[in-house]
Amino acid sequence: MRPRLTDVAEAAGVSMKTVSNVVNGAEHVREETRQRVLAAIDKLGYRPNIAARNLAQGRSGVIALAVPQLDRPYFASLAARMLDEAEAFGWIVQFHQTGGRREAELALLTERHPARLDGIVMSPLGLTAEDVQNRDPALPLVLLGEKAGTEHHADHVGIDNREAGKVATQHLLELGRRHVMALAPGPRMDDERINGYRDALTAAGLQTDEDIVLATGGLRGQDAERTLGEWLDSGNPAPDAVFAATDWLAMGAIRALVLRGLRVPQDVAVVGFDDIPYDLATLPTLTTVAPDRVAIARLALQALRDQRPGGEPQRLQAPFSLVVRESTTGIS
Repeated sequence: MRPRLTDVAEAAGVSMKTVSNVVNGAEHVREETRQRVLAAIDKLGYRPNIAARNLAQGRSGVIALAVPQLDRPYFASLAARMLDEAEAFGWIVQFHQTGGRREAELALLTERHPARLDGIVMSPLGLTAEDVQNRDPALPLVLLGEKAGTEHHADHVGIDNREAGKVATQHLLELGRRHVMALAPGPRMDDERINGYRDALTAAGLQTDEDIVLATGGLRGQDAERTLGEWLDSGNPAPDAVFAATDWLAMGAIRALVLRGLRVPQDVAVVGFDDIPYDLATLPTLTTVAPDRVAIARLALQALRDQRPGGEPQRLQAPFSLVVRESTTGIS
């Protein structure tokens, strides 16, 4: 027979209420008691009846994850982490691809859905601050990523992009590189990752040469390859390092450099951002900033679960790390 809540309570020597508190993640349970209950759950193979629990709590058990493109490696990896973490919360994840279009993002916040949603986790590109502020306050919303102006009206989860850009650039400076170029995503020159690059130069007593902060006009590798290639072909001296605001841009930069006879990292060291799976398949492998996607998913779901109408929006930060690979240190 399938183990029941009463079986777990008896095995752990606690009340059914205590087992329920542990299963639902209540914080006021003593750690010793929690571990005893978890051991009993593991031993008996108990699995909570998620449908019944959601019904009792007035929930549908379904949330939406909305991202610009599911076929981008970063978002695909994030979606996988979100699925893993949502299972522990008793949620089923419904995926939406918005293309970064405001109308598609806004529709998720304003239109009726076939099934009632317990909340939405969204990485927006087009939403305005007013769109977020004017949404139905009864629908929990958590925003991901760097979208200025919207996170102040809803819970927001991300990493410190500015600090991460600074750490990545400091790595290049510590290698003795001094002519460090930055590749900005799209047309944006005020990107927080690029501002972190500027912070690192300032901290090192160096002036930012805005002539080598290049806007790529897009987010694809070919955008960076074209931008850097045209810059080099115009007779400009090659930088000795490149900080790219995404891994795709970094890969495009490496292609532009190699096609012009420059070696990575001997002539030009390159750092990317996002730690997508393809980083290990490039030659050389790519040094990059790695956001903790498990922490991002967990924090987003916790914020969604705990959100209450009229509550003060939270800004939650997940950790990141710099993963040093061959594009800055060479092949050993």
